[in-house]
Amino acid sequence: MPHDILIIGGGPAGLSAAINARSRGRSVLVVSNPPAENPLWPAKRVDNYPGLPGISGAELLTALRLHAEEAGAEFCTGKVLSTAFMAGTWYVSVGSDMEVATAVILAAGVSRGKKFPGEAEFLGRGVSYCATCDGMLYRGKAVAVLGYSGTARQEADFLREIGCTVTYFDQPRHCEILGDERVESIVCDGESAAVEGVFILRPTAAPDDLFPGLAVENGYVAVDRRMATGLPGVFAAGDCTGGPLQAVKAAGEGLIAGQSAAAYVADLNRQMKKGIQTT
Repeated sequence: MPHDILIIGGGPAGLSAAINARSRGRSVLVVSNPPAENPLWPAKRVDNYPGLPGISGAELLTALRLHAEEAGAEFCTGKVLSTAFMAGTWYVSVGSDMEVATAVILAAGVSRGKKFPGEAEFLGRGVSYCATCDGMLYRGKAVAVLGYSGTARQEADFLREIGCTVTYFDQPRHCEILGDERVESIVCDGESAAVEGVFILRPTAAPDDLFPGLAVENGYVAVDRRMATGLPGVFAAGDCTGGPLQAVKAAGEGLIAGQSAAAYVADLNRQMKKGIQTT
């Protein structure tokens, strides 16, 4: 079912955006990792969130999510793999599913880790970011899993269950993916393995990987005062737009992004109705 606004990320920025977009009557879908995987979750104390001194990260995230749920936002646990913009609509690949929205708010935090040598070159030719999506293509073959996300070991187990021989690298620091036309081997922190597939399982994909053409400055998404990017209907908020990397700053930007995305959808709807009336 199409939504007015799809929000990528379930932290303070994404949840604040969801609350404010819902307050303007827009349908909202929030796509995120499980709450416990958010970097804020393990914080024992968050002392600089106004009005809530000493609240824990888990308590803050739980309260924000409950508020968003009560406001009517829908939630989906998953990882966004790619996006495409066609005829005024965003198509967002979440695992093996496709979600559709008029506007998108990017609030997935900071993508940690640069691309490894060979990663971009072999994407789609042996390199994948989702084992449960692409695993069947490597059934019975030797693969490597580079585990950085909380679900990485489960995805590695899935690959074993479908007959893959899995070499698991736990948060390797240095890797190089090698091959000719397709992946043939990998070297991680001095350990090599002959493989036909490499699954790089990070919590968050780089913003400009998800949105080709997205302007990025010094690793952060470039936005204006409305939290709008240079792409139609795409807004960003929170840590992905730069410092200070604080929950209160993220929530404030989420508010602006939610309002701006809602206004964008409303404007498109007005234009559409006006076009219908004049034809």
